[in-house]
Amino acid sequence: MLPLHLKKDANSELVIVCLGAHSDDIEIGCGGTLLHLKRAFPRARFHWVVFSASEPRGQEATKAAELFTSGCEKKVILKSYRDGFLPYSGGAVKEFFEEMKSQVSPDVIFTHWRGDAHQDHRLVSELTWNTFRNHLILEYEIPKYDGDMGRPNLFVPLEAPLYEQKVDYLFEAFRSQTAKPWFERETFLGLMRIRGVESNSPSGYAEGFHAQKAVLDL
Repeated sequence: MLPLHLKKDANSELVIVCLGAHSDDIEIGCGGTLLHLKRAFPRARFHWVVFSASEPRGQEATKAAELFTSGCEKKVILKSYRDGFLPYSGGAVKEFFEEMKSQVSPDVIFTHWRGDAHQDHRLVSELTWNTFRNHLILEYEIPKYDGDMGRPNLFVPLEAPLYEQKVDYLFEAFRSQTAKPWFERETFLGLMRIRGVESNSPSGYAEGFHAQKAVLDL
């Protein structure tokens, strides 16, 4: 496989935008990668947005953002759009995206996969591409009942103990979700194990992303 590298040295500031429709989406989809980037770029700066984070889920989202970005500069924005109804607030959400574009110029953006079966997830992905036209956008995946898992074309191998730390943080932050049958260590570790097999990760674990468009700068 051909490894690609961010055009930054370890002492550079890396601006990372993380977009999630709901509390826990970012962490489930790309939490291990964020921990990896935080380790590789100590000066990483995070712009963290959750669109449906009404209380008490907002408190969990805040705690999770702190766990996954501890020691780094961050801006956490929690919106209170109704869960499951995001497309019906599309105009207001679009306005927020336009406002965000004027405030941050990221090196990399993490957002939902455009093929996700959840309507909230798809809207966030669509508006990410509509708003940020000249940026590296990586679309993460969320396991769920719908059975909508795709075939990622970009992988981030995760060294031990990052993949275990990701799961530990999920359970530490999102206690309200632990009663759900799918919210189990085996779910999260199993998906990362499959992506690790597909990417020949040395540790056996990885996170997968959809890179719809990327420019190879040689």
